[in-house]
Amino acid sequence: MMIIRFAIIVASIAVGGLSSTPINAQNGPCAANIGPAILVKVVGLKHRLGTVRIRLFGGNPSTYFDKRYALKRVEFVPPKIGNVEYCVPVPRAGTYVVDVRHDANGSGKSDRADGAGASGNPDVSLLDVVLKRKPSASKVQIAVGSGTTVTTIVVKYLSGGGLKPI
Repeated sequence: MMIIRFAIIVASIAVGGLSSTPINAQNGPCAANIGPAILVKVVGLKHRLGTVRIRLFGGNPSTYFDKRYALKRVEFVPPKIGNVEYCVPVPRAGTYVVDVRHDANGSGKSDRADGAGASGNPDVSLLDVVLKRKPSASKVQIAVGSGTTVTTIVVKYLSGGGLKPI
């Protein structure tokens, strides 16, 4: 039974599916510092409802944040308590970008309730979002070596909703 559950979780992660068991610092390549990998620490969530999506990009900076060029995409239900972390193995040492979206209402669509962030925590204005301007590559890139690289991404929201981030 345990082997079947592990296989389902691994298969779900491999295809970027929904997993309620995030791979975090306690297991996987990040725990053993078997790289290359990025340990993404997500902070600033308004609450623990909905889902968190993490995408990994590499290669040409003009393809960053374009879903067609995501190297990996994972989506999971955040834990009710504790740190929100996810270990993202990368193909090889190099330069990568990570973005995070908190689908706060679990609608599966981007809307005003959702929060977002990117590696490097660039300042993004409402006008940038409306005009679909991307932050400069130099502000969001992460250099990943042969081990585990840790990045903390702060999730920011367009609408306050009266809730304090946790």
